[in-house]
Amino acid sequence: MGDFPDAVSRLGEDDTREAQNVRAVKWLLAQEGGSVVVVTPRRSFDSAALARLTSHPRVAHFVWRGRRGGYYDGQRVLYAWPDREHLNEIWNVDADAVAVIEWSTSETTEWIADMNPVQLYPGRTVEPSQTRYIDLDPPPNRVDAILEHVAAMAAGYSSGLKWNEEDKLKADMLNRPDRWAGITVEQVRAKCRQLGMRGKDVDAIADLVQRRSDGRRFNVQSSYRTFEFN
Repeated sequence: MGDFPDAVSRLGEDDTREAQNVRAVKWLLAQEGGSVVVVTPRRSFDSAALARLTSHPRVAHFVWRGRRGGYYDGQRVLYAWPDREHLNEIWNVDADAVAVIEWSTSETTEWIADMNPVQLYPGRTVEPSQTRYIDLDPPPNRVDAILEHVAAMAAGYSSGLKWNEEDKLKADMLNRPDRWAGITVEQVRAKCRQLGMRGKDVDAIADLVQRRSDGRRFNVQSSYRTFEFN
């Protein structure tokens, strides 16, 4: 995960969306760093604070489509109302600072747990937790070693986890149900966070564990259907 100041502006009691936007803007501009980039879902939006910011000649304004995390290296980024998929795009960037404006807690809960940002509320600021990771026992039955292997493989690719590594996980879950019995999504997410995996890869692996727990089967390419990790 990126090593940069990050914050999320959240809606509080007796709050307004515009006040929430203002908190994010003020926090970002107070951070040291390069030029400011504002990212919104669409070109048009309803916010006087963001309109003032994006009207500045030195502030770049982009929409989600076609933007990837690498574009934000060395810049201060204001990311407005992202869903989980787009939050994952700013997971491993080398930005100088990132401020997220939350729209829905359902989209940001896991990201906040993973990134441990400053949380901006009306009249108060919640500093990052000193206990970053959930205190859970590591996954047993060599699942922790499997996740370490998968993380190392994913780290070798700029795009993260490849389909074949995902198929190996699926096959092992199908062929070694004893190994994965009792493994929880929370254990897997915690281990993947500790390994510094990309957000989308953490989500993908956690989703496989949840699907296995729900009794769902997987589609696996024929070359990996009999695969098992040692």
